[in-house]
Amino acid sequence: MSFERKKERALAIMESKKMWRSNYAPPLLRGLWRLGVKIPPLPFVSFWRITLMMGLMYGLVWGLMMWFFSWKDMGMQPLWAILRSLLGGILFGVMMAAFHGWRKKVNKLPDWQDL
Repeated sequence: MSFERKKERALAIMESKKMWRSNYAPPLLRGLWRLGVKIPPLPFVSFWRITLMMGLMYGLVWGLMMWFFSWKDMGMQPLWAILRSLLGGILFGVMMAAFHGWRKKVNKLPDWQDL
């Protein structure tokens, strides 16, 4: 089965379970789909892949914002800023992966390969 057919089937299943679209297909993910990036809806992505994707994006954006708006003026060393950004990204990524794993379990969603 093609990626598009699997994606549409997964979206239909999640919609039938009354899941919020913003949770399983946020605007950024829908934009990536329009660009041709083949990422399954978030509840169908593996725990570590969600941790990596979400953690990297959050850690990078949050770290840069904190550096330019706060940490630089406080005199924080760049190494400490990077370490804090990494830790924040890891924590955020793990929490998001746990959330989507929990939503998958609660809604009894099949694995991506089984669609």
